[in-house]
Amino acid sequence: MDAVVMAGGVPDLDDPLYAVTHGKPKAMLDISGKPMIQWVLDALNGSKLVDKVIVSGLDASSGLKYSGDLSYIPNQGEMLLNIRAGAEKILEMNPASKHVLLCSSDVPTLETPAVDWVIETAMQSDEDVYYNVITRQVMEARFPGSNRSYIRLKDMEVCGGDVNIARTSKVVSERGIWDRLVASRKNALKQAALLGFDTLILLLLHAITLDGAIQKVTRRLNITGRALQCPFAEVGMDVDKPHQLEIVRADIQRRLNV
Repeated sequence: MDAVVMAGGVPDLDDPLYAVTHGKPKAMLDISGKPMIQWVLDALNGSKLVDKVIVSGLDASSGLKYSGDLSYIPNQGEMLLNIRAGAEKILEMNPASKHVLLCSSDVPTLETPAVDWVIETAMQSDEDVYYNVITRQVMEARFPGSNRSYIRLKDMEVCGGDVNIARTSKVVSERGIWDRLVASRKNALKQAALLGFDTLILLLLHAITLDGAIQKVTRRLNITGRALQCPFAEVGMDVDKPHQLEIVRADIQRRLNV
């Protein structure tokens, strides 16, 4: 499976990480002598299930290393647009691509077993979208104090993962879905209209299960999908705040010292 790694984020003055990035890409933050994104590429590189990798938002001058086919595309300005542009590049290079692995550049504690688990678990069925969630118990046991944002469902509390899978052709062809998702990203009313007010109410009342939520959302978007309850907290340990950066730096340093 080919992969797209999103690395277009550049924290602005209002971002908590601006004090450590100073206008440079977050993906290039140093962690134990490597850019943050390089740890992600190392995890992908160790997997026999990952082939080509597209990095969106950086270029070859970044000096990133990957033993396979590594390509770059410019930042499209929005995460979802970067996903679509990456999928278009994947199909250009590999017209037979069926599914694409979508990975954030800011999950540096990610390791190969987690990558393999996501791909192997998803490919047990044939859906348009596979979205990873991590329960509060799994996340807080692995990364106490990480202060993730959780959604409280009827059957569990979960946070979203940053390593997911989508059908390549759907990402490229269903422009209406992507345009609606992009347009709604920063508008709560538009998000509610997109997901359906019934779904929103059920979420607010904590009266819907994980499977129920996925079924309602995918039906609303006219796609098929599965939620994967991921046992690897690393898949959701993204770096959005300085204290999370310190957590992953300490975690990786402990790994190196073992």
